[in-house]
Amino acid sequence: MPTPLLHEEREWPYVLTLLPGDLENSAWQSAALLRCRNIPDAKALLRLALAYAVSDLSLKDVAAWAHALGVAEITGPGLFYRLRESEGWLQHVLAQTLQSEVESAAGSSLRLRVVDATVLHGPGAKGTEWRAQVLMDPGTGAFRAVELTDAHGGEGYGRYPLRPQEVILGDRAYATARGLWAVHSAHAYVVARLNPHTIRVCDAEQKRLSLRCKEKEIPPVGGMEFNLLVPIPPEKRTKTHKWGLRRAMAWVPARAVAARTRDGSVIWLLTTLSAEQASCSELMQLYRLRWQIELFFKRLKSLLHLDALPSRQGPTAKSWMLARFLAAALAQKLVQPAGPLSPWGYEIGPARVHP
Repeated sequence: MPTPLLHEEREWPYVLTLLPGDLENSAWQSAALLRCRNIPDAKALLRLALAYAVSDLSLKDVAAWAHALGVAEITGPGLFYRLRESEGWLQHVLAQTLQSEVESAAGSSLRLRVVDATVLHGPGAKGTEWRAQVLMDPGTGAFRAVELTDAHGGEGYGRYPLRPQEVILGDRAYATARGLWAVHSAHAYVVARLNPHTIRVCDAEQKRLSLRCKEKEIPPVGGMEFNLLVPIPPEKRTKTHKWGLRRAMAWVPARAVAARTRDGSVIWLLTTLSAEQASCSELMQLYRLRWQIELFFKRLKSLLHLDALPSRQGPTAKSWMLARFLAAALAQKLVQPAGPLSPWGYEIGPARVHP
């Protein structure tokens, strides 16, 4: 995915074909553009937001660029105000752009998805300030959903729009009982790295089972699997967060799959796929696809410089990040000749018939 300059004259006509049809109405309803003074319409406002997000220009420079091209007559402070008020609108446009691609890509009965989060820092940060929670398609390398949270926004399957028959790959942070329940309730499937210490599992008789005690049974080559029941914690918990198995709100059937690495350490996977849907060895191969999301984050940070926030917690910080993710969503439509788009790389309008 090359660095997208979507706001430039050469790309902008094609970008317009990919934008949601309710752009003007949504800008007005979200209060991003109640008055069109200095900015003629929502398309111009979005172009300004993209110019600020994907270029190295300051707000003052973007305003000068817009004046030179006749896009808008606005000052740097005026643009700051507009972007500050556009956070909700940009989130809506990003969601609509990704939603159209999800619907177009729906096809096979089982669809692979990968979830993970990456940390974003502003200048002078001393710790985590923002997290981007992303769901992507490992087959195409395109992301399907994103949520921006602050440092307190933990990772979990419940954050993502899940669909029936999807197989969701996640790392150890996602192997939780509540996360498993969120996916199971959406009639989707889990394949996640498992830390035996962090989740309570039981055997077929609903008795506690220690997976760590089973590690000595795992052969040097090949794998083993164990049929499990995962108790889901009740909605109301005590102050000590302890609860008995009788209080479980539900029980989810699952499998724990284990195999040794070449140095002898044990890797555990947790899945709700049946043995008929995926064997032990197939699950191990399947989980390796999770690395695709790490490569996706590397592309975002090296090509779009997503980790180079111009400000840490300023009023336009989240708008800037949303605009960058929107640029990535539009770019992945323009550069992919296959899938939901035609080989031309943009949406072709209705053909005119000549007599």
